This record gives sequence, C-alpha cells and structure tokens, in this order.
Amino acid sequence: MASESRAVDPKPSNHRWRFFRAGGFDQVLLETGADLTSLEALDQKLWVALSCPVSGIEFDAKSLAFVDTDADGHIRAPEILAAVQWAGKVLKDPDHLVHREDCLPLSAIDDASDEGKSVLAGAKLVLFILGKPDATEITLDDVSDTERIFSQARFNGDGIVPAKSAEDPALAALIGDIIGSLGGENDRGGEPGVTAEAIERFYTEAKAIADWWDAVGKPETHPFGADTASRHELFHSLKPKIEDYFQRCRLAAYDGRSAALLGPADADYQKLAATTLRGDTEAVAGFPLAVAAAGKALPLADGLNPVYADAVRRFAVEIVLPVLGSAESLTDDGWATICARFAPYEAWLETKPATAVSILGEERVGTILAVDGKAALLDLVARDKAVEPEVTAIVSVERLLRFCRDLHLLVNNFVSFRDFYTRKGKATFQAGTLYLDGRSCDLCVPIADVAKHAAVATLSRVCLAYCDCARRGGGEKMTIAAAFTAGDSDFLMVGRNGVFYDRKGQDWDATIVRILEHPISIRQAFWAPYKRLARLIGEQIQKIAAARSKAADDRAAVQAISATGNVAAGKPVPPPPPPFDVAKFAGIFAAIGLAIGAIGTMLASVLTGILNLTWWKIPVVIIGIILAISLLSVFLAWLKLRKRNLGPILDANGWAVNAHAKINIPFGTSLTAAARLPENAERSLVDPFAEKKSPWKLYLFLAALLAAALLLWRQGYVARWFGR
Repeated sequence: MASESRAVDPKPSNHRWRFFRAGGFDQVLLETGADLTSLEALDQKLWVALSCPVSGIEFDAKSLAFVDTDADGHIRAPEILAAVQWAGKVLKDPDHLVHREDCLPLSAIDDASDEGKSVLAGAKLVLFILGKPDATEITLDDVSDTERIFSQARFNGDGIVPAKSAEDPALAALIGDIIGSLGGENDRGGEPGVTAEAIERFYTEAKAIADWWDAVGKPETHPFGADTASRHELFHSLKPKIEDYFQRCRLAAYDGRSAALLGPADADYQKLAATTLRGDTEAVAGFPLAVAAAGKALPLADGLNPVYADAVRRFAVEIVLPVLGSAESLTDDGWATICARFAPYEAWLETKPATAVSILGEERVGTILAVDGKAALLDLVARDKAVEPEVTAIVSVERLLRFCRDLHLLVNNFVSFRDFYTRKGKATFQAGTLYLDGRSCDLCVPIADVAKHAAVATLSRVCLAYCDCARRGGGEKMTIAAAFTAGDSDFLMVGRNGVFYDRKGQDWDATIVRILEHPISIRQAFWAPYKRLARLIGEQIQKIAAARSKAADDRAAVQAISATGNVAAGKPVPPPPPPFDVAKFAGIFAAIGLAIGAIGTMLASVLTGILNLTWWKIPVVIIGIILAISLLSVFLAWLKLRKRNLGPILDANGWAVNAHAKINIPFGTSLTAAARLPENAERSLVDPFAEKKSPWKLYLFLAALLAAALLLWRQGYVARWFGR
C-alpha cells in the first residue's frame, strides 16, 4: 500500500537522541535499532533530506523498489518511516536492522503478530521449496531469485498456469494449444501459461469456429460439397475477366459502333509482333477473355484468350456443366445463375469468426470441445490463486532481508549524511572518483542534463566540471558533475581529458564539456590578482604585436599589388614611402616622454620613501603592499568559500535537501586530493633536461647589486640605517 505523502508531527518519545556536528549543522546519529524504530519521533526539520530519486544514486535497485511503495521514482520521508515501522514490527530485536547482514535466523522473526506469522511461514515455505526444510536461518540469496523459487513450485499464486502444473498429459497438451493459438503470459517462475480469462476466451472462440465449420455439410452454403472451396477459388479467379467480357457485350449491344473499339487495337498487336510470345505474356493477359459482340455468349472451348484458355475449360467442366448442364458456351443469364449459386457460400465465408484458434484445425478443435477440459483448467487456476497469501509472504521475506541489509545504510544517507561527512565511505549520491589535472575528485554526481543541472547547481558556489564519460568504444555513456574543492583552476578548461572510476571500479574516458567557475581555495585567491595582471599584460602585448604584424603585412601586400598592376599597365613603379619624419611627431614624443617621466618620478618618490625607512621596516612595507593587493581578493574568496553548499548540487538532481549542508574549506580540501609523493620515496633533483644556467646572468645580478649598494652608500642611506 502506498504511503501517504503528508507532513506528520513528531510523536512524543523518551528516546535519547545523539547528534554529531558536521557540515556546519547538527546531524542525528542512527546507530541502534532503537534509533531507527524511534525515527518517527524525530522532527523532520532535523532530517538532512526529505526526498531523493531512486535513479542516479548508488544503491540496490530492488531494495529501493520495496521502499518506494507508490512506485513514483522518489523516496520520501513517509516511505522511510513506513519501512522502518514495518521491519520493527516483524523483528523481535530491531538491532538486526543495523547489522547490515543478508542472513537472518528464523528465530529473529516475531510470530506474535499476524504479519510476523505470515513472514515466518513464507520463509519456511521458501526453504521447503529449495529442499532445506530443516534450516534455521534464511539468506537473501535464498529469496532474491524468485524465478528459481517459483519454477520449482507447482503453484505460485499469480493465477497463471503453465503446462507443467497439469499432472494430466491431456490437460498439459490443451494448455499448449491455448498458448500456441492465443499466446500466453509468463508466470513468476518465468514459464508461459494461461489465465482464467485466456481459458474462457479460448473455449468461446473454439465453439464459434466449430459452429461455423458445421455448415460445411449444408447444400445451400456448399453446393459442390467438399469440392466447394476449390471450385469457388477457380470461380473467384475468373470472375473479373468474365464480368469484363459480358460488360463489353452489353456495350456493343448498346451501340454497335463500340464493338470494333472494345477489342485490342492494331497498335497492341504490332507491339506483340516484335516480341517473343509465351503462354503467359503480360500484354496478352490484359486482352479480353474473348472477342465481344452484342448478345454473344462466352465460348468455353474455342476463341478464348490463350492465357486463360485452360482455366476456362476447367471452369466449364467443374462449374458450368454441373450447374447449367452444358459446357459449350456461357450466356449472360447463365453467368448470373452461377454467381447466385456461389452467393450463399461467399456469405458464409464472410461470417467466419476472426480467431487464431482456427490454426488448430477442425479435427483438433472438435476433440477439445468433445472432452470438457475447461472445468479442469479453471480448477488449476483456482488452486494456483489459493496459494497467493503464501507467495505474498515469500515476497515479504525478501523485503525483510533487504531491509536488514540495506535500510540502515539508506537512512544514514537520507536522515543524515553520515557517510559523506565522516569520509569513512562514499554516500549514495557519489558516483565515483574523477582523476584530472593532478587531482582526484570524490564528489562526483551523475546528471542527465548539463544545462538544467548547472542552472541550479551554480547556487552551491562550488567549482564544478561537467564531464562526458564513455567506455567500451563509446557504447556506454554517462555525464557527471565533479566538484573541484582544492587547488586552483588555472588548467581546468573545456576539452581536457581525464579518467573517471565508478563505484564498481570501472574506468571511463572523461572529457570536460562545461565549467562552473567559482573560487576553489584561498591560495588561488591570493595569487589571482597577479595572475590576472600578468595575463592582461601578456594579452595586450600579443594584441599590439599582432596588430603591427598585420599592418606591416597589409602594407607589403598593397605595395606588391600596386607594383604588379603598374608594371602590367606599363606605368612606372611608385617610389617607396618617405622616411619617418621625426619632427612631425615631436609633440607626440614629448607627451610620451612627459608621461614616462611622471611615472618614473612617482616610482622614484615611492622608492625614495621606502629607502628613507630603517632597514627592518622595508620588508614590512613590501609585505604590506602585497597584502593590500591580495587581501581583497582573499577576503571575497573566503566569503564565497564559506557559502559553499552541497544542497543545490543534489537539488538539481531531484533531491529535497532540508539542511544547509556546507562544504567548508577543511572539508572541501579532503574531497579533492592533490598528487603527493609516497612516504619514504627517494627523489633525485637532478634533471638531465633542465635548462642550462648561463653564468652571465649571475654576473649581471651581482653587478646590479653592487651598483645599488654603492648608490645607497653614496647617498648616505647605509649610514642612516646603521646609525653612523
């Protein structure tokens, strides 16, 4: 029965709850059977999630199907509560729900209630069917393969009777006939069988086709007895040509001028003269059956179209002669008599019941109706349905064993996100691990639509890389959203490839198709201004260089085209452009010089002010300048990193996350691991391909350092710093 999807106020309870702090909020600890059975008393406002989809999560699908009682594709809080309450009533000790075992002693089932008695009876029935009547425990493997169980049982409660359920060979053959003619349905054991509805339909249609066949002996419908069918077939094949002949004769009687025009034209015969004629020439087959004339009877021996001559002669002997007493010719009235003779037969054909039972043949259908097997078959169906309560109990046994193994795990990934925040295992929504850019990302969720997911997931403030994954030559595909929560995004770009390992350990080729840009770490934010400045300068230099290169190329191309055109026209080649006039641009150079001078003066003033400080204050000032530049970027990134939230990532996948599930900086660092050398690893710093260092750079640096020291000494800064 489907659970009601309505909010339920928590019931009063003396149960002592325990909570742990993770993700910036309190989460309930569910460690004992009493914790689970008291779950109804826990305010749902304290639950981390109130709904989750059954698809796109790493969990046993059959176990989820037992929880999703309304089969709507979502697990909701009332369904979780209903599952826990049912399992708690059936078990003597609810602690079996937290052992996560797929084996249950029969003594653990509480037979004090009707539900418990039914489950216990179902467990014993399974063991009996499997040939283990003395077993004291039952496993999930015993009940999970229901086809194996029911295939060994004669009846399985589904109201579908296969041939093997009939001990009488005649009944088994009858079931085979019903399946062969009307089709069958697979029962719980996977065997094709028949239902009560199929049996009723079969006998109804068999009676109808038998009654129709009974008319074979009636002279009004079968004028030629057993030969009526074959002679009607001959009649039916010639009927269009005979009708055509008499219609032409009627037109000739109407207007004598049409007689010459109703036969084949001279051109038709001329075409035939140029071909090799055969008895079945297609052009000849299109000619009339005989030459038409007003009031002329159809000849049945001579003067016939050679394509139809044999069929007409047979028609004369088998049909015309018995009906009209003469086989020399057929008049228009005689043809009407023959058509009237076949009319009852044709009417009878039209009343043939539309049923596949007729494929069994008249003799087999008659035998089936002569021996009343209908009552015996319906009795088998009734006996099969009689064991439905026991079979339902077998399903309940599987439900109980699956709850004992999986329910605690599901609750700990629904009411709390214990597995995710304790990092002792993967949560149900984690699809696997992505390896890319020297990092491994543990927070990877499967998605169906990148654009739809990104529209909501961007609110999480988490840097997400959407990857298309494929394996086995592209035959299997999936899309994931991987969270990068440590490191930087300098080399994260669309088109980069990595490897994704799913929860089964299978590897997938992963390619980034979209990136949601958000801060990843404080370190990245600290260096971000300098990287942006360096990138801006580099881009501007590239733009200027590209523009000048293009301008030079354009000028050279114009000059080459102009020179070529002048030479071709016999004109003199134009002289090269005049040299650059420095005087003309003196004002521009002066302005540039003033700007450079002003910048130099400003830098000199700053440098002078720094140099006027005592020596120990200089590094403090430099550090202060660096912090002033980076502090704003770091502060803004810190604010965004504090707001990282798991909720929108899951909400975009159909979850209803009820808590502010934060991903703070330390926890985010644990979700994304960077490459590290193993402990006790030996490392050689000798790189045979390292760039060779030139000694002149060192000499130049030492010379500059010496010049700066002499300048500082000449200006008196050294003496001032050291108090001399």
